[in-house]
Formats: sequence, structure tokens, C-alpha cells
Amino acid sequence: MDVAEKLKLAMRNAEEVVTEEELKHLIETSERPTAYVGYEPSGEIHLGHMMTVQKLIDLQKVGFRIIVLLADIHAYLNEKGTFEEIAEVAEYNKRVFIALGLDESMAKFVLGSEYQLNRDYVLDVLKLARITTLNRARRSMDEVSRRKEDPMVSQMIYPLMQALDIAHLGVDLAVGGIDQRKIHMLARENLPKLGYKSPVCLHTPILVGLDGEKMSSSKGNYISVRDAPDVVERKIRKAYCPAGVVEDNPILDIARYHIFPRFGEMKIERDAKFGGDVEYESFENLVEDFKSGSLHPLDLKIAVAKYLNKLLEDARKRLEVSV
Repeated sequence: MDVAEKLKLAMRNAEEVVTEEELKHLIETSERPTAYVGYEPSGEIHLGHMMTVQKLIDLQKVGFRIIVLLADIHAYLNEKGTFEEIAEVAEYNKRVFIALGLDESMAKFVLGSEYQLNRDYVLDVLKLARITTLNRARRSMDEVSRRKEDPMVSQMIYPLMQALDIAHLGVDLAVGGIDQRKIHMLARENLPKLGYKSPVCLHTPILVGLDGEKMSSSKGNYISVRDAPDVVERKIRKAYCPAGVVEDNPILDIARYHIFPRFGEMKIERDAKFGGDVEYESFENLVEDFKSGSLHPLDLKIAVAKYLNKLLEDARKRLEVSV
């Protein structure tokens, strides 16, 4: 794979890269660059988490060494449970991410509590606090905080720690959803003031919920790795997918971000009176037919459910083996 091919794969389905030129330089000059994603340990691993997992798999193919931060202290600060509860969930998350296709030989899993209580790290948090305004810290947490209206002081520490994770883990490329952008920009601006390099940042889109609204655990408008095949089929059939509408269409998003990157193609099976089977080798061709009306939403949903269940079933089998 030459540099152009590596860059294309690294940037596939990314919402933005800050900056593309810096990422290209990193690929050209570093034999084994390091990329990381931080996850608050969560009981439900869903298609939103799988967005960044897929990007880590792309980066492994490009030659990146991957660090997955299981951010237990961050989760505690963001009121996600006790340390004991979070530790149990973190171990489960690690097994799921490997089952979803991360190459364990090229990935390192780190708990935040393994280094975030060290003296040097804590001192850096205090140093960063001295050069970060309260308004900047609060804005950085707007998209990820549990208390937007009345945040706890702990949630102002959160973005400072996330910025410093990049430095203390020796990261070249910080990966996250676009909701992490403000925190990453804080890191790019302020880490050099503490003597650390500024990271390259890659942001993935945020998946819309199955109802076409913002994905939310309280609404249940997502698909989890734990969902049984019949549950996946039922959720997909009920999902928002108006004929010809591409924007904020969760079914098309699943095809784009999960099915085509894993399978490289999609086959739509349908009765001859409805046009017969059709195979798509690119997402763009599928979208073209959907917009024109030659691909019916129900036929698309049936195919998406089939492929998604195959992807999740492979992950479930790997999970069973690892237990």
C-alpha cells in the first residue's frame, strides 16, 4: 500500500481530519505511528461504538499501533457508576472490541487508573487547569456531559484529563466521534504550552438513532452487540427510512459505516417481479438507486438486517470462545 492508499483508508468515512496534511506527513515519516480512542466503559456496546472500532481496524491495516483507553476514572467523574461496577464493565468492553475485529497483537488496552493517579499526571492536570478558562472547559464537555445545565466540578476536570491522556500515552493520532472535537482542539492548543506535541485528530460521524433522532440509551433507538438476531431484524424493520431520503437515514448510515467497510459489497435479494437480485459494489451506487426509487426501503432494510446480523454473529461467536 502506497502513501496515497494508506491515507485514503485512514480517512475513509471520517467526518474531518485535523489536519489532512499532518496525517499524510505522519504516515510518510513514522514507521509505526500510534492512534488511540478513549471509551468510558459502557454496559451496552452499540453501533455508535462500532464506528470508532471500525476506524481503528482501518488504521491497523494502514500500520498504526492502537491504544484503547478504557477510561474508568473518566466514567467515575461523569457519574457512570462505582469503581467496582466500572471495572467489571471495562473488562467486558475489552472482550467485545476484540471480538468486533480489532487485532489484539497490534492493540494495547489501558485502564485510566493505571497511570492517571501518578504524580506527574496529576501535576499536569493542575498545570493545564491554570491555562484553561472555566468557559472553555465547560464548552468542551457540552456534547459528552451528563449534566449540561448544572455540571459538577468533576466534569470540568474531565476534558483536561482527556487532553493529557493523549500526551501521557504517547499518541500521534487522537480518534473519536465528532462530539469529541472541542476536547481535541483544547489538546491541540494547550498541550504544546506544557511541552508536549500537538496531536493529529480524526473524527468520525455520530450515528443517528433508528428513529431518525439523536441516539439515546433512554430511547432505546440503537442496536446493541447483545441484541438477538430477531431483535435486530425487528428494530431494522421499524427504523426510520423514508423512500428516497438520504439525510439522517439510519439504515443508509448502517450500510455506509458498517456493512460496506466489512463486506465490500451488498446484495439485495428480491422477487423477480420487483426487479430481481441486485449487487452493489459501492455505497454510492446503492444510494443512487435508493434516491431514484429503484431500491425500495423494505428491500434495503431486509438486506441491512441480514448483513448486520452476520457481523454481530461473528462477534458473538468470538466472545463465546474468549469466555
